[in-house]
Amino acid sequence: MGNMLHVKVINKSKHALPEYATTAAAGLDIRANIDAPITLNSLERTLVKTGIFMELPVGYEAQVRPRSGLAYKKGVTVLNSPGTIDADYRGEVGVILVNLSKEPFVIEDGERIAQLVIAKHEQITWENVSSLEESDRGVGGFGSTGKK
Repeated sequence: MGNMLHVKVINKSKHALPEYATTAAAGLDIRANIDAPITLNSLERTLVKTGIFMELPVGYEAQVRPRSGLAYKKGVTVLNSPGTIDADYRGEVGVILVNLSKEPFVIEDGERIAQLVIAKHEQITWENVSSLEESDRGVGGFGSTGKK
């Protein structure tokens, strides 16, 4: 592996730190840290706590993403996907889950509920201009590419 990014973390959960499931995984699996199971009925949403607090370096974010197996098998996904955890946030990591299936879903303590992908990002400054450079695509959007 290349250079690892060091991230300060406080784990107040009953579980191990978020970890990569495989050596080449992009996302760390994060677990529910709850006192009792939560039943999420069809089309309901809830905020699930993780017990994880972290300090990301400036210039990085943590993206909270759905787990594909949970989404495919159970219809449960991250509502604000991907959620963003900014480098200056010091609160507990929470995951907004929504049940898009017709069946109730029970969230158990310690269950892998989402994944965190750590990503580098830039901040911008706006430059007010009177025109933009032309491109092959132009103003076409919302399904305009791929049309013949």
